[in-house]
Amino acid sequence: MGRRAVLEGLATGVLAQPWRGVLIHAADSLNLPTLAQAALIHVGPPAALSGATSLALHGISVVADAVIHLSVPPAKRARSKPGLVVHRAEYEPSDVIELKGLPAFSLDLALADYLCAGDERTAFAAVDQAMTGLPPDHCRTLRENVRDRLVDRRDRRGIHRAQMLLALATGKAESPPESILRLIVVQAGFPVPDVQYEIPTVDGRLLYVLDLAWPELRIALEYDGFAAHEERHERDAERDERMAGRGWITIRATAVDLREPSRVLAELRDAFKLRLGHHA
Repeated sequence: MGRRAVLEGLATGVLAQPWRGVLIHAADSLNLPTLAQAALIHVGPPAALSGATSLALHGISVVADAVIHLSVPPAKRARSKPGLVVHRAEYEPSDVIELKGLPAFSLDLALADYLCAGDERTAFAAVDQAMTGLPPDHCRTLRENVRDRLVDRRDRRGIHRAQMLLALATGKAESPPESILRLIVVQAGFPVPDVQYEIPTVDGRLLYVLDLAWPELRIALEYDGFAAHEERHERDAERDERMAGRGWITIRATAVDLREPSRVLAELRDAFKLRLGHHA
């Protein structure tokens, strides 16, 4: 482009310089692959995209993060900068694959790292999302590969938490908030609920699918996402009445309850007391 064109591009905002020595079109400042490639150019090889960045490139949308994460060998000189986190880690060439033309950690390694060091709820939703839609044998293989990565980790911090989250993941949740809701109730001491529990009609046809359920107690917990349920309050109320006619207690949670779950947990406790009292 030439020095003058570069300076003019920076001055007019057409170009942006996320880190020293690398330029991008300003319009691509929120484009993950572009930013990731800029980070790799800035740091220089050897380096591989890792953590949330690797997971996002693998299609795990719940970990969306504007900060770029990459890993370098311990001996390499590279420092974190605003918008760029450099991790030092021992890894093998076989741990790195190509995603969108960029070097990145394999899915099992990225998940293992994030389960240990990432935000707990996001990490659980990430591994659940990674399993979504996989055939049972592929899901089992992914779980085993991540478990092996955890066993092999030199840094043992977060291992116990990671193993618990991995064991709880099913890949059956329809959305990350449903995964997070499941984690909240389990951590609150409730039994692990069934995911996407099917309610059939008398003649065996599918009637309803419950987000979370304790079928032996006939307690259901449904997550109402704003976009999906804003216009469905009447239909949901009618469904809850029909379920009540079948002996079910239905509790509904929203995004607000994920941030402050005390109401949902209190209603769940009351429902469990009622059911267990009846059983007694």
